[in-house]
Amino acid sequence: MGISDWVTRARSGWPYDGRVRPPFAVEPGPGQESVWDYPRPPRLAAEPREVIVRVGTVIVGRSVNCLRVLETASPPTIYLPPGDVDRAHLEPSAGASMCEWKGEARYWTVVANGQRLSRVGWSYPHPFAEFEPLADFIAFYPGRLECLVDGARALPQPGGFYGGWITPEIVGPFKGEPGTEGW
Repeated sequence: MGISDWVTRARSGWPYDGRVRPPFAVEPGPGQESVWDYPRPPRLAAEPREVIVRVGTVIVGRSVNCLRVLETASPPTIYLPPGDVDRAHLEPSAGASMCEWKGEARYWTVVANGQRLSRVGWSYPHPFAEFEPLADFIAFYPGRLECLVDGARALPQPGGFYGGWITPEIVGPFKGEPGTEGW
């Protein structure tokens, strides 16, 4: 099976697409967003709040020009512009993964504050056309680094693989929890 066949099959395999919130979804309160209202295919949205990624006292990235990827069932993944990440703390990691929406991801190791944190960040050097604005932006796993949005610490998306940032205004349930494989 070629990459285009895989992408087509993977993109068609999702039962939820953001048009109808399922009955098990948490009803958002004032100022909250339900991940079940996000679209599939995902969309990019500007993130103007201050985003900080750090290891202890070392700031790896800081920006008010981030992009959020909004996809049904997942908390937003926040990507920092390449110029707002301190490349002195990044080393390429081995391996890659494939996203049916964004393309092939490469991984990054963060070296900071006396620590070497392998595969804690990723980017898309050559994303699919729909996600071209995301090229070379870098996302980080909030469960492995301290990730803040306007001073609030982001919690990690459940499951360990996905990189969504759960902030106080986001409600689920979230893809990655036990029993959500078909979402």
